[in-house]
Amino acid sequence: MNTLLLACLLLPLFGLLLIALLGTSEKKIATISFWTTHAMGLSIIVLLALWAANGFPDHEFEWFTLYERGSYQFPILFYFDRIGAAYLFAVWVIFSVIVRYCRNYLHRETGYKRFFMTIFGFALGLNMVVLSGSIDMLFAGWEIVGISSFLLIAFYRHRVQPVRNALRTYTVYRFCDIGLLLGAWMSHLLFHESDHFSNLSVLFEQTAPAPASYPALMLMSVLIFIAACGKSAQFPFCFWLPRAMEGPTPSSAIFYGALSVHLGVFLLLRTAPIWSYHYLPRTALFSIGLLTVVIASLSEKTQSNIKGQVAYASITQVGFMFMELALGLETLVLVHFLGNAFLRCYQLLVSPSIVAHMIRVEGAIDTDFNIKNTSMPDYLPVSIRDTLPEVLQNTLYVFALQEGNLELLVRSILWAPLKQAGAKINNVNLGVKIVVGLGVLIMTWLAFTTEFINSLYLAAPAALAMVMASLSAFSQKHSFIKVWNAVAMSALLAASSVWLLHPEAWSDIVLFTTGIIPSWLLGILVLIKLPKKDNFRDSPFAYRAMAETNPLLSLLLFISFLGLVGFPITPAFIGEDLLLYHASSQYSWIGAFIAVCFVINGIAAARVFLRICMGRPLEIAEVMAKD
Repeated sequence: MNTLLLACLLLPLFGLLLIALLGTSEKKIATISFWTTHAMGLSIIVLLALWAANGFPDHEFEWFTLYERGSYQFPILFYFDRIGAAYLFAVWVIFSVIVRYCRNYLHRETGYKRFFMTIFGFALGLNMVVLSGSIDMLFAGWEIVGISSFLLIAFYRHRVQPVRNALRTYTVYRFCDIGLLLGAWMSHLLFHESDHFSNLSVLFEQTAPAPASYPALMLMSVLIFIAACGKSAQFPFCFWLPRAMEGPTPSSAIFYGALSVHLGVFLLLRTAPIWSYHYLPRTALFSIGLLTVVIASLSEKTQSNIKGQVAYASITQVGFMFMELALGLETLVLVHFLGNAFLRCYQLLVSPSIVAHMIRVEGAIDTDFNIKNTSMPDYLPVSIRDTLPEVLQNTLYVFALQEGNLELLVRSILWAPLKQAGAKINNVNLGVKIVVGLGVLIMTWLAFTTEFINSLYLAAPAALAMVMASLSAFSQKHSFIKVWNAVAMSALLAASSVWLLHPEAWSDIVLFTTGIIPSWLLGILVLIKLPKKDNFRDSPFAYRAMAETNPLLSLLLFISFLGLVGFPITPAFIGEDLLLYHASSQYSWIGAFIAVCFVINGIAAARVFLRICMGRPLEIAEVMAKD
């Protein structure tokens, strides 16, 4: 079984690399995807058969330890049980269907190779999440799924709306990553060497006292709920999923109809012993699901396109799954997941055919065609809403049309204050910034020369400067290089604050900076090669379409972006976890600030990448404007 588990993880990576290196034509890409998909499917079938033949046991397998220092470990750990089996089966069926469907659907599409590379990257991340044995490895797969979503929403990069919606979705993803970042930290802090998923149920099944205090478990439950709600588009983050349908229909089917939207449910299933230990988090989870069901079912009625309707229908069903989980109906949730995933995938794949068919029918009868209420007498109401007073009907319609104003609520609570604070920081006089910088340097010098100053007095100014740098990057609108420098400075200040708290952790800090500094420098080299802003008719943050005008520089900037935000391709990924681990062991609030700054930095860097690499080349745009 161990070899098969490795095959499920490595085959999508192998297919991604083969397509990147050898995919010079549609035929070669189709051949590689065919054999890789079938090999992965065969591995999953044999794995499920062996698992069933052995009596459906829970199986754990540690491949190797990626990093270890003191009490901290990052093992490449696999865990397979009935939850993983259900999800892995759905991945095999739906991914195989999507790959086969796309070979014809995307024929002669400009981004044919790019789509298949991204979809195989998604399969890699999804299998990593499903087979993860610890929250650290789950977070790595979670990040890969998130960046794949980000790229596929912006697949039609000539249009502004898909690019904007990609950033909107990635913003929600990054914010909710706070839950997993701090959740990973708390799992190390509370459960120590027993933070593997296989050990969680054992810890909570014992008759002895709980492995952590009630407030600690409640806080960790809230963090888990934040991560789950963001990934599964639950209240109050329901608004992003219909907008994520801007990508190709097959990507909408596999991401937002079938698999990715159910990852929040998977996270809740994996961490059930933590949040189900008390009635209060169960009640909170039930309330989240109920609010989602009400808002999403109302909003579905006002969607003007079929993909939006399917999106809200999927959100509603996931809301029901949250309610079922709160009631302890885990087996029902797995059955519900399989049914909803297959149904939504089918609905989205056939949606273009349905729309085309309805247009042909309306054209044939040469009059308006309305399918509403054709199967029942006119005197019967279509829904409960039709039985309400007209004023209440109109109120509900406006509420549903505005989607509950959830996006406005999230913007006003989360993003607007950050932008306002960042704008004030950017308007600060240069002399004041120099004084602050000198103050940080003096504090660092004091750390070298004296042993009688509390480490907090040294780390707090560095942490404050880190927050200021992140807010400055988040609200900067005039210079790409200033954003890039501010993001890198924030990361380095985070490392400095941890070093001032724990000088003995210098090797972990060096590990983190070996991922950040090269990524920052690579990005700067790309940014200085940009054309001057005078060549653009609008702001310096105009879309510059470098992905088409200079694909090599665009690829280098993308790699730099991934490294700068701590994506699992550089040591910075483990370094982020280590910084949180060290900072929170003594001063939890510094660890929380570091996690928030990492999230803000990711959003700011993503905005730079989209603005530079996406859009329509200027010369093409000018020709279209003249026409």
